Amino acid sequence: MELFTVLFRTLFFYFFVLVAYRLMGKREIGQLGVIDLIVSILIAELVAISIEETENPIYLTIIPIAVLVLLEIVFAYISIKSRKFRNIFDGKPSLIIANGKINYKEMIKQRYSLDDLLISLRMQGIKELDMVEYAFLEPNGQLSIFKYNLFKLRSSYPMPLILDGSIQKKALKHIHKSEIWLKNELSNKNLTYKDVFYAFYKNKKIYIIKKSDVK
Repeated sequence: MELFTVLFRTLFFYFFVLVAYRLMGKREIGQLGVIDLIVSILIAELVAISIEETENPIYLTIIPIAVLVLLEIVFAYISIKSRKFRNIFDGKPSLIIANGKINYKEMIKQRYSLDDLLISLRMQGIKELDMVEYAFLEPNGQLSIFKYNLFKLRSSYPMPLILDGSIQKKALKHIHKSEIWLKNELSNKNLTYKDVFYAFYKNKKIYIIKKSDVK
């Protein structure tokens, strides 16, 4: 009888968790943010406990999982609407390599060692550091790499100046520009930064996508 109960709970929670993850719109494990990872760990622990402790009613596991799923959906919705909320819980990308130069200060800040960097490069088939022009450490811990072109000509990475109406001060600092300069540039186009969904800087030009252009 106990074996039947364990098998039943295992199959039940397999499909229950599958439905829960479909509702949450989960990504691959390597792409999970902090909140996603915490929810995944808690759900796994709750299911494991319920399968082992068959004397406890099954609803004592269903209810907390349902609460976690609801919480995840609410947080995901808020993070889409609020970049500040998203930055607090998921963090921001960090520029580790810029124009072929390693940003050691940022690596120390992110507790990302040279060994970590070299391992990530090797995993993407890159043998030497001087093959990389730009590298970003993403909030999920993955390294996004942009290699030099064939002739190693310096190119301009499209630095995001405004994301969903929020000025990116680090990007402005990187291109040696000020907020006043950015606001003046927008003013010339009869815009404020609140009107902008996405703006980036490349080849000494600003490219803008307005919020009114996004459906």
